[in-house]
Amino acid sequence: MGHLALYRQFRPKNFDEVIGQDAIVNTLKNQVTTGEIGHAYLFTGSRGTGKTSCAKIFAKAINCLHPVNGSPCYECENCKTDDGLNMDIVEIDAASNNSVEDIRDIVNNLKFLPTNGKYKVYIIDEVHMLSINAFNALLKSIEEPPEHVVFILATTEVHKIPKTILSRVIRFDFKLVSVEELTKLLKKVFVASGIKAEDEAVVAIARSGEGSVRDALSIAEGVSAYAYKDITYLDVQSSLGISDSDSLIKITDYMYEGSLGKLFELTNNLYTSGKNMAVFAKDLTLHFRNLLIINTTDEANDILHLPDEEFEKLKSQAQNIDNAHLLFYLKKFSDIEADLRYSISPRMLIEMTALECIRELDGKLQVSP
Repeated sequence: MGHLALYRQFRPKNFDEVIGQDAIVNTLKNQVTTGEIGHAYLFTGSRGTGKTSCAKIFAKAINCLHPVNGSPCYECENCKTDDGLNMDIVEIDAASNNSVEDIRDIVNNLKFLPTNGKYKVYIIDEVHMLSINAFNALLKSIEEPPEHVVFILATTEVHKIPKTILSRVIRFDFKLVSVEELTKLLKKVFVASGIKAEDEAVVAIARSGEGSVRDALSIAEGVSAYAYKDITYLDVQSSLGISDSDSLIKITDYMYEGSLGKLFELTNNLYTSGKNMAVFAKDLTLHFRNLLIINTTDEANDILHLPDEEFEKLKSQAQNIDNAHLLFYLKKFSDIEADLRYSISPRMLIEMTALECIRELDGKLQVSP
């Protein structure tokens, strides 16, 4: 795999390699092809969805002498200039360069023409971190930049961007990448890296990425190091601390039956075996959601992407629990997610929440041995 992290090694180099953002990619490719380039763009969306990658590709493409289908050719003089040495593409991390002085430095340099390309491109990452004064200093330049300047602002927190800036940019909202697309990418990456992985393992990693390409590839790297290039579904569970379905099924049954003794025994076993109880609570909340989906949707596994054996286990349990209980469980455990992060005893919080579920649904506490 070399020394480069997987997400760096497999960062898209052209628009055709970007996954999950077809509408944005097509628009940017068309702008490169027609030469109708805007002067200020805002790329917003969750982390790891391709904002910075698209910004870099677009910056390279609009300065490329012979773009190929809207992407950089990587053959011309402009494309061959190493990223770190390319004076026409300036990358700024607003998390550490967020003062009004930092922005004034940029503004003062706008008058200088590009060295080689047609445009001087300023990519400002985490732009929401700029101070109000810094935004004000940037505003005039975004409103009326020189012809040769293009701004690309990237952020995960668009609600922190002043309206005055928002009204002057072309905005692209990057969406979370689907499990199917992440799975497809991971399979390609594993083949290219000489890593073997069970299909269920690949899907589990894709699910754990929660829509982020970068997170999915980072998780894949961690699991690969744990399993040493031959990844099973169990490896993914062990490496990520994902709760096994049997424990989730049992605690749900104990809650439904009001079997407090068994419930305490199970949570104690999980705790003494070193299980992260906050992670277990999160997995349990997801388990309730999965059961609800199975009970209310005909093609549930098209949504859940679970291994067949695990899906059948959940289906069997779902048929025996009514939706009113599941909805109540889901709400109660969703409500304690924030508390779990700061709780001194997550195990006790989980146990108390389970007891509340039993008491409030049954009208009285039914204690079974």
